[in-house]
Amino acid sequence: GPALLFVKTSQGKEEGRRFYACSACRDRRDCNFFQWEDEKVSETRLAAREEYNRNHQPSFTHRQNVDRYKNFVLLPLAKRRFCQECQQLLLPAEWEEHSDHQFLCDITTAQLKSPSQLLYPLENKKTNAQYLFADRSCQFLLNLLINLGFRRVLSVGTPRLHEMIQSKASQEEDFSVRSLLLDIDFRYSQFYTEDEFCHYNMFNHHFFGGEAARETCRKFLYEENGERVIMVTDPPFGGLVEALASSFKKLMAMWRETEKEGHDNKEMPMFWIFPYFFESRILDFFPSFSMMDYQVDYDNHALYKHGKTGRRQSPVRIFTNLTPSMIVLPEEEGYRFCTVCQRYVSSGNQHCEICNSCTSKDGRRWKHCVLCKKCVKPSWFHCSNCNCCTLQKHSCEKADLGCFVCGKAGHKRSACPSLSHT
Repeated sequence: GPALLFVKTSQGKEEGRRFYACSACRDRRDCNFFQWEDEKVSETRLAAREEYNRNHQPSFTHRQNVDRYKNFVLLPLAKRRFCQECQQLLLPAEWEEHSDHQFLCDITTAQLKSPSQLLYPLENKKTNAQYLFADRSCQFLLNLLINLGFRRVLSVGTPRLHEMIQSKASQEEDFSVRSLLLDIDFRYSQFYTEDEFCHYNMFNHHFFGGEAARETCRKFLYEENGERVIMVTDPPFGGLVEALASSFKKLMAMWRETEKEGHDNKEMPMFWIFPYFFESRILDFFPSFSMMDYQVDYDNHALYKHGKTGRRQSPVRIFTNLTPSMIVLPEEEGYRFCTVCQRYVSSGNQHCEICNSCTSKDGRRWKHCVLCKKCVKPSWFHCSNCNCCTLQKHSCEKADLGCFVCGKAGHKRSACPSLSHT
């Protein structure tokens, strides 16, 4: 889809040169697209780019994949094969051209209902970063959504939550929750119809299926006049918050177009799942959001797993525009309700009387620094040279380097005033 506009800055210079680069891949080895904003592109180069794009299209369209799936499920178990190298369901006529590849045989209906476990996760941190919810977190999220009264879930980059909803809907007659998956991983088109999955890039709000896919999303949001629908998103943690926020606001705008009165000034209910250290960035774009203490963990990530102490705890949290007191966290996992803050907090998150808040972000008990006038991590100490709390073993010289953009001391590049207008 469309590229994003970036700026290349130099130390001490406020103005930088602007360029376009791939919205989804941050590594040139994955996508080598680069173009200066003021650069004139020749017809030859444009033609080469079009040819490159054509050669990198999927083997089948979404409609063809849906038809293939219908034929696949009619096959006897012994003829159901999945090519692990091509990540593709195979019909018997295609076996020969994949003869030297690794197969999975006897693909069951249960496996087809759980494609996130059948497909290899795409774990390139700079491209897909496809880390999948552990069952504990997935089940908690679904139970929470049901208890809050939501009946439709716009699953943006959350394939495991989507498949859990789809699976329960097919097995339980009284299960009334529905889900639409928006994801950049086109492999899911092999398992879901056009009403269940849209090929989507959350970094530039691009529907690869064009107006038809956009209309599918719009119809899903419009049902019941836009009531009882929530967006749940789990973006790659290395992604630009600004680009993500822009796309999410466009999805919210799509929801606001429903005929329901009173939507004009409201935000669509949303869960944004992201590490706690991005809190300030998310609040920059969504001031109405607040961060919950619940630790989201993942099956295939070594660090982002649920633990009870220290650094073994997952840093991933739920950011939401719902009233915090409505988000009930499981007491059996150590969460408790703080009557002052009116929200559930982790067991190590003690209420600070000076800050008048439960201040811990990482699950450990934080301590109040009188000089900083705020609570800080237990491993931090106040440094008189830096005039702030930091790790005991740190280099004070770094404080004198100044901002990378304007060269002035006292702030980092991300907080530079000269960038605030862009």
